[in-house]
Amino acid sequence: MNPARRAAIFARLKALNPRPATELEFGTPFELLVAVILSAQATDRSVNLATRELFRVARTPAAITALGVEGLAEYVHTIGLYRSKAKHIVQTCVILLAAHGGEVPRTREALERLPGVGRKTANVVLNVAFGEPVIAVDTHVFRVANRTGLATGRTPLEVEHRLMRFVPRQYLHDCHHWLILHGRYICKAPRPECWRCPIADLCDHRFKTPAPAAARGAPAARRRGGARP
Repeated sequence: MNPARRAAIFARLKALNPRPATELEFGTPFELLVAVILSAQATDRSVNLATRELFRVARTPAAITALGVEGLAEYVHTIGLYRSKAKHIVQTCVILLAAHGGEVPRTREALERLPGVGRKTANVVLNVAFGEPVIAVDTHVFRVANRTGLATGRTPLEVEHRLMRFVPRQYLHDCHHWLILHGRYICKAPRPECWRCPIADLCDHRFKTPAPAAARGAPAARRRGGARP
């Protein structure tokens, strides 16, 4: 894909959604960190339902440390892999208190040393909480980048590096938000909804999905107001 088409794709996505944002609910960098750790292999909706209750009673590293793993697990038990996530979050809180004054560190290296925090989670925190122009490659971003031809790669890290290289700088900060939302609601894994895609004509995907009958409208005879004999 050439630079002009990449720029056109992001110009359209920006026009449709000028200020994209994560769908996770949070009030502080620490709350975001907890929410992103919980969101691995889980939906944002399920995380939000759990953290709404959790953050009412514990929204700091000290408060969650006081809850302990079992106490935290009671609030997040509806989320997949909740026991291991609760353990990682409590361990992370202990480290934040001991090594960072209870604050979330602002470097990828320090973030990735926290239990349960990988590169994707670190990039989300750096981008959303601290405004860094980095790209978090989750399954949606990986799929959309490869399917459209924006940045092809065999691994999330390859795709991240190519997006960082190819995406025009003015779109870098919001890039992964647009791609996540596009993958979540339009360029879906089993069946992309190409018939309503705003960038379909710019996309390299060769096998565009046709609109289902319901989206195309009623049969011609019915549209004319008559019925077939």
